Amino acid sequence: MTRIGPREALWWARDYLYAAVAWIVSHVGADGPDSYAAGVLRPVLIVPGVYENWRFMRPAIRALHDAGHPVHVLPGLGHNLGPIADAALEVRDYLETHDLHGVAVVAHSKGGLIGKLAMAAELAEDARIAVVVAICTPFGGARLARYLPWPALRPLVPGHPSLVELAASQAVNCRVVSLYGVFDPHIPEGSELPGATNIELPVAGHFRILSRPETFRAVLAVLS
Repeated sequence: MTRIGPREALWWARDYLYAAVAWIVSHVGADGPDSYAAGVLRPVLIVPGVYENWRFMRPAIRALHDAGHPVHVLPGLGHNLGPIADAALEVRDYLETHDLHGVAVVAHSKGGLIGKLAMAAELAEDARIAVVVAICTPFGGARLARYLPWPALRPLVPGHPSLVELAASQAVNCRVVSLYGVFDPHIPEGSELPGATNIELPVAGHFRILSRPETFRAVLAVLS
């Protein structure tokens, strides 16, 4: 069990404050799904977490775009409340429709599960996803999800069939980079994935990590 002391409690409070503000801000703005699609470097596809729309990851989107990457988003996911398999199919359909290759999927939380499943389902001769950069993803599930009443969180409960099936797809783990902080109140189990490149960043929180320069540097290092 993760120890919750005064420092962790402060991290937790800051994390929820950030999430609340970011969620509100994610529903405003003049930018649209195509606002960040220009760039000369490796294409990036953003996959947010559950209850998040694509603008929730706007800080990371802007950092990647400013560095020269064309950044694509999936407005059709809405707030990512559907099954993991359906979202993974939407990822694959988007990449095929836009004829994208060598793509880096940059994802948060549940989005990392979606990215890995989309990559695992690709045929080797027509693979479009080169790497999945998963930020705070519960690859082994998050036991706290079983205590929350929202149906959208059921697939994140450890032992859920979708997680068991995804865990069996170990061949693609070597193409996953899992980023996480020193403390994540939502995933006490941690986000390490066997066979993946696992990197702990000197930041705390499940949500604030999406706005931190340490995270941006780590993602850009993977994409370089």
